[in-house]
Amino acid sequence: MHPFAAEFVGTMMLILFGNGVVANVLLKKTNGAQAGWMVICAGWGIAVYIGAICAQEISGAHLNPAVTLAMFLNDEIGVWDSLGYATSQMLGAALGAGLVYAFYREHFHLTKDQDAKLGCFANTPVVRNFGQAFFCEVIGTFALVLPVFLMTKPSLILTASQAGDAPVMGLGSIGALPVGLLVFGIGLSLGGTTGYAINPARDLAPRIMHALLPIPNKRDSDWSYSWIPVAGPLVGAVLAVAVFRALSWFSI
Repeated sequence: MHPFAAEFVGTMMLILFGNGVVANVLLKKTNGAQAGWMVICAGWGIAVYIGAICAQEISGAHLNPAVTLAMFLNDEIGVWDSLGYATSQMLGAALGAGLVYAFYREHFHLTKDQDAKLGCFANTPVVRNFGQAFFCEVIGTFALVLPVFLMTKPSLILTASQAGDAPVMGLGSIGALPVGLLVFGIGLSLGGTTGYAINPARDLAPRIMHALLPIPNKRDSDWSYSWIPVAGPLVGAVLAVAVFRALSWFSI
């Protein structure tokens, strides 16, 4: 399988299971209705685990444009491959969101809460302070990307010139279970403010699907907020790479 196809399939499974657990908790008359934040966080951790095991041996299982950006900035992947990864992630996330809607279609009809319906696709902040929400997405993604780098290369001996000779890194390069637990922990500790998108594809592609799908009695897709789950994770990835490089230089 081509790495782009692996990113497509892995991200599709990530969103199918991740947005699927949100739908199971938020929509009316499901067996998981009102099961709570712990179930959502656990479901997302498992979703990352499943997505990573689908793609880890082929593409490194980035599953996230912010992770791909971090790998590009650390000379792990070239510009054209980065663009192909990000495009595949967006398309996979869109299909995953469409499958969640198809799977829970009857429950979308039974649910009157428009915000809950949007929440099955995209994130919204609990407190609508965009500056604070942006900060939370930056730190949440930083808390994802830096541990991935540190767990993958714990010796911190790679300089920028040496990094290009290393295998492609990604979420799957440290094993699927550790990164699934990492995302579970981010959700429990840092997810309560914005819903921890920490992934531009995870939010933007499903948000587009929310706008396009014939969801009954839906609200607008909250485009005024939509830039934050995109820009915040990208900035968080840049910050994580900067800290990793600084730590690498201190180890020389």
